[in-house]
Amino acid sequence: MSRRKNGSSFLWIVILLAIAGAAAYVYTADMFERNAPEISVENSEYWNPKKPLIVKIKDQSGLLSYKVSLQSGSETFVLADEQFAVPQAEQVLELKAPRRAFALKSDSVIVTIEATDASKWNFLAGNRAFVQKKFVVDSKRPSVGIVSNSYKISKGGSAIAIFKAEDSNLDKLYIETSFGKRFKPIPFYKEGYYISLLAWPVQESSFRASIIATDLAGNRTKTNIPLYLKDRKYRISKIKLSDRFLNGKVSELAEEYGVEENADLITKFKFVNEELREKNEELIHKITSKVDDTQIDSFGISTFYPLRNGKKVASFGDHRIYFYNGAKVSESWHLGLDLANVKMGKIKVSNPGEIVFAEENGIYGNMPILAHGLGLYTLYGHCSSLNVKEGDHVSSGEHIANTGTSGYAMGDHLHFGVLVQGVEVRPEEWMDRQWIRLNVTDVIKDARKIIDRQ
Repeated sequence: MSRRKNGSSFLWIVILLAIAGAAAYVYTADMFERNAPEISVENSEYWNPKKPLIVKIKDQSGLLSYKVSLQSGSETFVLADEQFAVPQAEQVLELKAPRRAFALKSDSVIVTIEATDASKWNFLAGNRAFVQKKFVVDSKRPSVGIVSNSYKISKGGSAIAIFKAEDSNLDKLYIETSFGKRFKPIPFYKEGYYISLLAWPVQESSFRASIIATDLAGNRTKTNIPLYLKDRKYRISKIKLSDRFLNGKVSELAEEYGVEENADLITKFKFVNEELREKNEELIHKITSKVDDTQIDSFGISTFYPLRNGKKVASFGDHRIYFYNGAKVSESWHLGLDLANVKMGKIKVSNPGEIVFAEENGIYGNMPILAHGLGLYTLYGHCSSLNVKEGDHVSSGEHIANTGTSGYAMGDHLHFGVLVQGVEVRPEEWMDRQWIRLNVTDVIKDARKIIDRQ
């Protein structure tokens, strides 16, 4: 009797273990996975039906079927419907709405996506996913119209453009140039109007600028800014390097910034003139590329005269090519105007602004940078001493620093730079009262008159 009991108990244990094992297998086997297919739609909630609807569907055990339908008004259109004999790991669909859906002119549509996988879960029926998304229909491009702009732009110089941009779903707005730089416009005067300074880098042989406006549905408008291009020739200087020069300031700077003392002179020079210069200019460009989004109504800028009775000792745009023992070893561009008067001359601000940088910066030495608004910045290099710090707001006529020989300076002078959204431009333009009037202030005045009439 006890043997029969023991045998029966053992049989039940085996059955229970078998059931537990089967349950464990069902819960852990890939063919019984319990995750529903993953469905994602790349388009935003705004959709231009002329462009494809991008749908991605994937699943661990593989897809067996999917269906995508679009409801427009009272009608429903099937965009895709497919079943697979062999499960598919992933499907990427680019779907376009049928022409008939356009004719309904609905303000919005509803897209429904269904998918079933090859899992044996759910009593062999598999897992099912269901996604429904509403889209605002928008096939209209943004409207862009130029109000006023500078008549011309010179190589190495600046210009200004004022325009109107409208779209109920406006997304991005910028000015795109032929050399890859994007200028950021800011709100101007009244709602829907924008203003931006532009710059033609001295290193670029040509210039073209277009206003680009895109909306949330991906509609895009491109409008060219009509500027007369004036080429300008800049000096090319061929400079012979001497051992005396290389053993002086060049070696001091190279060793200060990490080059070994026993490195050869040309290695030190190339480091200072190329690597250190590039690093210093990257910082300058980063600081001066920022633009305040606050709406402006005007831009009353005066001529810049940072150094009283300052004499020009080096020009903007000078392309310097360096030779040593008859061989070319390096080159650079001088992207400011060098001015000198007396030793440790007073540097005074011509226009109010905010000090956005006031520290040492490699070859530029002690270097305050001022932001004047509308993406316009001024830079003061090689200073011996600074009277300001970052965050200070300074007024016209304020004494901010003194000239000196800090950084890569051979004699006491001021390196005066002007930048527009991170691009160095000719300081001489911003030191010319007539140029400012014709190319900036008059353009803004004309734009305000035109806007008031509209």
